[in-house]
Amino acid sequence: MDFLAVARARYSCRSYRSDVVSDEQLGRVLEAMRLAPTACNRQPFRAYVIRTSEHRDALRRCYHQEWLVSAPIVIVMVALLDRAWCHRDGTNLGVVDATIAFDHLILAAAAEGLGSCWVAAFNAKEIRELLGLSDSARPVAMTPLGYAADSPPPKQRVALEHLVQFGVR
Repeated sequence: MDFLAVARARYSCRSYRSDVVSDEQLGRVLEAMRLAPTACNRQPFRAYVIRTSEHRDALRRCYHQEWLVSAPIVIVMVALLDRAWCHRDGTNLGVVDATIAFDHLILAAAAEGLGSCWVAAFNAKEIRELLGLSDSARPVAMTPLGYAADSPPPKQRVALEHLVQFGVR
């Protein structure tokens, strides 16, 4: 298992081939999401798998970039706030849990040789309408899922010593 290779391979893909993602690959990506840690193991999220061929126009209303619907699948991650654990200060961790699960999904996609792109600038009202979400459900992120038609650009990252502090001050 070379996790760093997967982390290095993952990038925000914005160009997709129309090739079908197999049910087996999709199943492994979704299984990785299911295995993500959540507060008190409540798993307060739902992943909506949307076939773009069936919902292209609705997805365009949710996010205006055409490359989103060039992928065969779009997955929308939704936090179920009424099922989430709350910290004693009242902080609901549903969005955090859904985000962790979504990251597992994105990394598993990279391990499967699939492209993805974390999208957060979507129209939440349109997503809510498309999915018929309750008031306690919050759309967190969405990603196209498919085979990349582009190549990853070089990664620009802050040096590790600027991100980590050992000990306390």
